[in-house]
Amino acid sequence: MATPPHVDPHQRSQDTRQRVLQMAVSLREDRTGGSVDYFLALLQDRLPLWLSILHDLSHRAGKGSVSGNLLPVARAGIDHYIDVQSAALPAFTSPNVTVRFRQALRDTGLGPQTEIAPLAAYLAAEQRLERVRADVEPEASARLLVAGCFHRAYIEMFVGVDACPARDVSAREIVRELRLEPAPQPAGR
Repeated sequence: MATPPHVDPHQRSQDTRQRVLQMAVSLREDRTGGSVDYFLALLQDRLPLWLSILHDLSHRAGKGSVSGNLLPVARAGIDHYIDVQSAALPAFTSPNVTVRFRQALRDTGLGPQTEIAPLAAYLAAEQRLERVRADVEPEASARLLVAGCFHRAYIEMFVGVDACPARDVSAREIVRELRLEPAPQPAGR
């Protein structure tokens, strides 16, 4: 996997905000101020930060531990999904809005791969440095980390914060259970 060219983080954030605005044009309901507008405003605010956290991982390859690098990402992912999904639920009660949103994601390139690609690139870089097991599939592991964050947020939204482990505990569990790092070698080998 080739290393992507360096993109200024501010420019990437501005580009993400612009793409969310493009989505807003195609999703605009006949009235303003509705749940779709609220969701898109929240997405425009939160998505650039979330993507920035994911892209910043590229600077962590070979530094610290893989799990230590992924832990704040998992925690940020849980927080991101709690914020965004709570606004998404009322916005997508209409099948028409859902279909238009899917098309807008395709048109703007803001689909799930936007989150998965930088995380998978980081894992692949760590794998080349032999800090991630050779049998790990970076893209699948990236999807699992994101899915774990999403699921944790979903559970908290529906059954409440008291029904699940603390967010920090959940983040540690998500990262640990990916089992990315090679097993430590016994001393003397």
